Amino acid sequence: MGEVIRDREALKKALASRRGQRIVFTNGAFDLLHVGHLRTLQGARALGDCLVVAINSDASVRRSKGPSRPVVPEGERAELLCGLACVDYVTIFDDATVDGLLLLLKPDIHAKGTDYTVETVPERATVLSYGGKIAITGDPKDHSTTDLAGKLPR
Repeated sequence: MGEVIRDREALKKALASRRGQRIVFTNGAFDLLHVGHLRTLQGARALGDCLVVAINSDASVRRSKGPSRPVVPEGERAELLCGLACVDYVTIFDDATVDGLLLLLKPDIHAKGTDYTVETVPERATVLSYGGKIAITGDPKDHSTTDLAGKLPR
């Protein structure tokens, strides 16, 4: 079972204790967890020994997805992700990007879903600046929280 670590320095220390292991990092809102999320996370974990998932804070999700989101609060989203066997650590971020977290943690691999390419990952320059690699994981983007939420009765 994974662990939620909100404090960035505490997370850095936890990862330092795993020296010699390949650290994989991914991020997203992970609102209304669905099979597309699971496949992306499992694919990311398969690339290394430890998977860190950074989830957008509730305020961050509202800024990017609108006032009716997230459907699931950040604490519950973090707890759900920690329950997945492929996830080792979950943290919550409020920044517009995860560049700062990437520079602090310097994971070996930054994994993103198939809605990106290696060239279009927003944090690409940051990851390459410290010698990290970019990976694309998961199946085609056939699932989304927005589509799922739209199917719910009103």
